[in-house]
Amino acid sequence: MGRRSVDIIGKLDWLTVLLVLCIMVCGWFSICGASANVENVDLFSFSTRPGKQLVWILLSFVLGGIIMLFNQNTLSSYAYVVYIALLLLLVITIFVAGDTKGSHSWLSLGPVKLQPAEFSKFATALALAKYVDRYDFNANDPKDLFRACGIFLLPMVFIVLQNETGSALVYLAFLLVLFREGMTGSVLLTGFCAILFFILEIKYSPVSFGEQPFKLGTWLVLTIVQLVEALMVRIMSNDKKFALTIFLEGVVGMLVGLAFSLSIFAFNVTYLQVLLIIITSVHIIFRALKDMARRYIWIAVFAIGSVGFLFSVDYAFNEILQPHQRTRINVILGLEDDPKGAGYNVNQSLIAIGSGGFTGKGFMKGTQTKLKYVPEQDTDFIFCTVGEEQGFIGSVFVLLLYLGLLLRLIVLAERQASVFGRVYGYSVISILLFHLFINIGMVLGITPVIGIPLPFFSYGGSSLWGFTILLAMFLRIDCERSANY
Repeated sequence: MGRRSVDIIGKLDWLTVLLVLCIMVCGWFSICGASANVENVDLFSFSTRPGKQLVWILLSFVLGGIIMLFNQNTLSSYAYVVYIALLLLLVITIFVAGDTKGSHSWLSLGPVKLQPAEFSKFATALALAKYVDRYDFNANDPKDLFRACGIFLLPMVFIVLQNETGSALVYLAFLLVLFREGMTGSVLLTGFCAILFFILEIKYSPVSFGEQPFKLGTWLVLTIVQLVEALMVRIMSNDKKFALTIFLEGVVGMLVGLAFSLSIFAFNVTYLQVLLIIITSVHIIFRALKDMARRYIWIAVFAIGSVGFLFSVDYAFNEILQPHQRTRINVILGLEDDPKGAGYNVNQSLIAIGSGGFTGKGFMKGTQTKLKYVPEQDTDFIFCTVGEEQGFIGSVFVLLLYLGLLLRLIVLAERQASVFGRVYGYSVISILLFHLFINIGMVLGITPVIGIPLPFFSYGGSSLWGFTILLAMFLRIDCERSANY
C-alpha cells in the first residue's frame, strides 16, 4: 500500500521543539556573557560570537524544516548511503584538514569551518536503526552484535585518527541503544569493569602492598575479576556446588597464597592470581562443553580478557594517549597537582561556579568569564558561565530543561510503531545523555576533560547543526508513528 500523507504540523511534537528552543535561548545568553567584554557589547553583529550563534540558531530551524520534507521510508532507504558518505568524509578529513589545536577534524569551506564528526552521529544512528530493524536481528547473537557494534566503532576509529578522542568516545553511547534492544547486561558490565580496571590500575599501581613484591592496583583488579567470575557462575548456573567450586579454586586459593606470602615467604601473588584465573576459566569452558551451555563460555572470555586488558593498560596509557590526555587523567585521579596546567580549566571553572552563589551575579556581570579566566568558556566550559551569572537557580533550571527533554524523548521513542523509529530515537537519547553527563561532569571536575560541547547550548555551528539534524530526523519519524504503510 502507499504511504498515507502525514500532517506534519499537527503531528510534530511541539513540546520537544519548545524545550530545545528554551535551551538554545539560554545557551545564546550564556554565550553573550562569556564572549562579550566591556568594550564590545554588540551582541547582534556577525563579527561577534553571539551574532554568529544567532545566525546559526535561525539557520538550524530552516535546516530542521527541510528535514521535515523527508519521510521515514526515505530516511530508512538511504540510511546506508548516508552512512558510507559520512565515513568517506571522515577519512578525507584526516588527510586534508588543517591542524586545529592538535586535531585534524575541521574542514574549511570559505569563511565557515565544519566538523564532520558532528554530522556522522546522525548517519551512524540511521545505519544502526536500519540494521537493527531486520526481522531476524538478535542483540544476543554474536554475529549480529558484532556487526551492530562495528557500525559505530568504525567512525570511532576514523575520528581517533583525526586526533579527536573526546568526540570518538561519544559513539560508545550506542551501546545503550543495543541494551534497550535486548543485549545482555554482560556487555555493559564488561564496559563498566573496563573503566574500573583502568582507573584502579593507573591510580594504585604505584602503591605497594606493604613490603610485598606486587602492586596494589594489579592485585585489586585481579581480585575483582576473580570475584565477578565466581558471582557470574552463581547467577548463570543453578548448580550451587559448581559455583562454590569456582569460588574455592579462585578467591580462596588467592587468599591462601596471600597468607603464605605475608607470613612465610614473600612472592608476587598476582602471578598466582593469573594462574588461578586461567585454571577456573578452563574449568568453566569444560563445563560449558559438557552441559552444552554456551553462556558459560562468556564468563571465561570475560575473565581471560580482563587479564589481557589489565596488562595492556600501561601500554595504552603511555603509548596511545596524548601527553595532555595523560596529564588530565592524572589530575582527575589525584596523581598530579597541576593548577596552572591541565587542571587550570577545571579549577577556574569551579571558581566561577562557586562565585555565582545561589542567585548568580547577573547577566554579563561574571568576573571570571568577563576577564577570560576560563578557557573555552563559551564552548566546552560554557556551563560555568551559567553557574557564575545565574547561580545555583539558573544551573538547576538549565538541568531541568535537559531532564525534561530527555524524558520527553523517551516517551517519543517508546511510542514508535517501528523498530527503526525506536532505535533511532534511543540513539538520539543516548548521544544527548552522554554529552550532557560528560560536559557537566568535566566542568565540575568529576570526569576527564575530553572537549565535547553541551547540546544546543555551546557556541559552534557544527555541533548545533549536527544536533539539529539528529533530533529533527527523529521528530520527523515520530510524525509517522500512526501512519499506515
